[in-house]
Amino acid sequence: MERAFIVGVNLNEGDNFELSMQELASLAEACEMEVVGRTEQNMERANTATYIGPGKVEEVKAAADLLEADIVIFDNALSPTQLRNLQNQLELPVMDRTTLILEIFSSRAKTKEAKLQVEVARLQYMLPRLVGLHEALSRQGGASGAMSNKGAGEKKIELDRRRLEQRLTSMKRELEVISGERETQRKKRAQSGVPRVALVGYTNAGKSTIMNMLLAEYVEDEEKRVFEKDMLFATLDTTVRRIAPPDRTPFLLSDTVGFISKLPHNLIKAFRSTLEEVREADLLLQVIDYSDENHPDYMQVTKDTLRELGADHIPMIYVFNKADLCGMGHLAMIQGEDKIFMSAKSRDGIEALLSLIAGKLSGGYQDCELLLPYQRGDIVSYLNENAVIHETEYRPEGVYVSANMQLSDVGRFKEFILT
Repeated sequence: MERAFIVGVNLNEGDNFELSMQELASLAEACEMEVVGRTEQNMERANTATYIGPGKVEEVKAAADLLEADIVIFDNALSPTQLRNLQNQLELPVMDRTTLILEIFSSRAKTKEAKLQVEVARLQYMLPRLVGLHEALSRQGGASGAMSNKGAGEKKIELDRRRLEQRLTSMKRELEVISGERETQRKKRAQSGVPRVALVGYTNAGKSTIMNMLLAEYVEDEEKRVFEKDMLFATLDTTVRRIAPPDRTPFLLSDTVGFISKLPHNLIKAFRSTLEEVREADLLLQVIDYSDENHPDYMQVTKDTLRELGADHIPMIYVFNKADLCGMGHLAMIQGEDKIFMSAKSRDGIEALLSLIAGKLSGGYQDCELLLPYQRGDIVSYLNENAVIHETEYRPEGVYVSANMQLSDVGRFKEFILT
């Protein structure tokens, strides 16, 4: 097991610095490293050459040597120049938070899509950091052609960059094919008229446990269960399952990748096709680890991530999980229409949660009949994508559409609705 020394810089940017450092240690442990020491520095702005100050670099080097660390991990994103300078001065491998998260994602990815998504994000992050990886190579010597004035090191970097770019382009094409297939599946699910519910929230809050709780109760096939474990990013692959409780409206439940503070933008971009399940859901279940004292901060991270995904407008139920660990005597306690305190592990609160889901889903849609002018094909296309179409008929006076629509769209297109 590698021994890691972690470093954080507090730039007073409003983030919870101590929480971020605790999380960095947890990420290192999730990557099967042992954290042997840590240090931090308060600064108004980062040092352009080494991120931390020159004196701090010497302090980190001495501490890492004393503790026999194998690697130094920074909580902050490092530029290619900072990364190169730090590795030279510390004489140890250096990793930043983004690289660490990419390493975890790479080890957790199981399906072809997840592996491609992680590799695309990793290559996009590596490309500008190739400089300095071949310092041992000579930069002298001649050659003919376009690279005649370049040394071996520079030519090696250019060749590596070219290979990475070609590989990146190839993988993006593969992802586009898989994304197209996923989009086709989503459209079929939307046309089925079955409401869609997505589990979202901070990593390791219990989303997969809640899905398995519902599957164990209402789906006999054990192969439908999803992987769950008490670890960061146990689940990367989005899984969709049909939940059909007796005497209730069935719905499609999707389990998605967990969020984390400072989630690398490349990862959000790479996983965007997977996270489309969140954007197109009729209802979100935000799962919160109520036993974690930092859960309000985690809720804010989830809120910010949903806003970035364009899913912050979707109705939500707040599921405060692991409430049994807080000594709450009465579980499955409902507060209003959008909050429930429960324990997925002990299966306390299934019926109460289903009641909340049913209430939210029934109130969000309405059957409507519309007559649309032929020049408003944009609305017809929109409804085909965002509503459940019962019937479409092309009449002399316009396009007749019978659909089950979201209430927000009922108000938006009220001028075309037939009374």
